[in-house]
Amino acid sequence: MNMKNSSMKHFTLAGWLSLLGIIVVLFVAIFASSLAPNDPMDTSPERRWKDDIKGYPLGCDNLGQCIFSRLIHGARLSLEIGFASRLVALAIGLIVGLTAGYFGGWIDWILMRIVDMFLAFPSLLISLAISMIMGNGLGTVIFAIAIVGWAEMARIIRSAALELRSSEYVIAAKTLGASDLRIMLTHILPNCLPIITVIFTMGIATAVLSEASLSFLGLGVNPAMPTWGGMVSTGKDYMISHPELVIYPGLCIAFLVIVFNVFGDELRDVLDPSHKGNF
Repeated sequence: MNMKNSSMKHFTLAGWLSLLGIIVVLFVAIFASSLAPNDPMDTSPERRWKDDIKGYPLGCDNLGQCIFSRLIHGARLSLEIGFASRLVALAIGLIVGLTAGYFGGWIDWILMRIVDMFLAFPSLLISLAISMIMGNGLGTVIFAIAIVGWAEMARIIRSAALELRSSEYVIAAKTLGASDLRIMLTHILPNCLPIITVIFTMGIATAVLSEASLSFLGLGVNPAMPTWGGMVSTGKDYMISHPELVIYPGLCIAFLVIVFNVFGDELRDVLDPSHKGNF
């Protein structure tokens, strides 16, 4: 723990700026209801395409909805989907990775072949198939993104567990009669936390992009809900006359992906310098 705290001073300017960006996005998402000047679901034909109405900073879209309010609430939905899907993926990947790496042998072989099956197909293709079968919905999107994200996590965690299971303190714990579950939870898992933190952080950016892709293709959450991907999907039909409908949510997606990726890179270098560039 002391090593981590002392290493934080080695964050670069890009790392601190990305952290600031994440804090801003989290603040906007948490207080979206207070920050949004209008109801993001409220429609009115009279406000259609209006950009000079008081209380509507960025104007209104084709349904008369407040673009600014939908962008703010879109941050909340994007982060909800990103965090929830990565938590589910992490839970599955952690169980599979630790089990395969610690026990090895035929257990490792079987679990890794399952992982290879998931990694053999494009993640977006699997997400599309799941969404088409289960239909639109917030739960479907979270499940579709999580089911394609756990395999990569499992492989990375397995590599760390393989290395740690032969360490002296693990061997000593076995000699003292500690159970396999206790060793995995108290000796191997804590030492995997740095790498888990990195892949979880960087995975949020991937999850946000996946949600945007599904929403753009009409297979995400309910189209009426304010999501950045859904806004891009709707705005593409008016890209010539009203390009802002695509530009604003597109910039939000790009910003969120960049800050999480940059911060993940910084965490990787700070928490485990020996793996710099090798994740």
